Amino acid sequence: MSVWKTYIDTHEDLLYEYGYCGYIVSEDKEAARPYVARFRKHVESRKGKLPKGHYEMYMSAVYVFELRLKESIHPIKAMSLAKEATKLAPTDPMVLTYYGTSLFYAPKPFGSKQEALEWFERAETYFRAPKWQYCWLREANQMYIQQCKEKLKKQ
Repeated sequence: MSVWKTYIDTHEDLLYEYGYCGYIVSEDKEAARPYVARFRKHVESRKGKLPKGHYEMYMSAVYVFELRLKESIHPIKAMSLAKEATKLAPTDPMVLTYYGTSLFYAPKPFGSKQEALEWFERAETYFRAPKWQYCWLREANQMYIQQCKEKLKKQ
């Protein structure tokens, strides 16, 4: 993770900031605070400039990270933004995977492994396009498909 940290310390890349914040929030909450604040600032500064659905997706992630840091409590807002992103970008695999992830981790009644699996599988069809070949989210999506199937088998 030190390479990832060095990269986002020297570049402004929302996708990599999103991924790193997800990791660091679970590992070291104090170290995560400045990264989450910076991620929020970067997302807000790009409102109206991102591909359809991406602003909503990233703001949803900001709310989730802040919730995990106990800096704000907006789980319904986070889920609402994630769902709105899928309406704005119904064929964008990043957005579809993000919504699946939201459903995967959300507690019932908000979350559902079965519904998450459906979103991950929908995203997988779009991730087949050559432009996504080397995107880390493509592999993460495959991992989530397997995890959903395993968890659903155990039920």
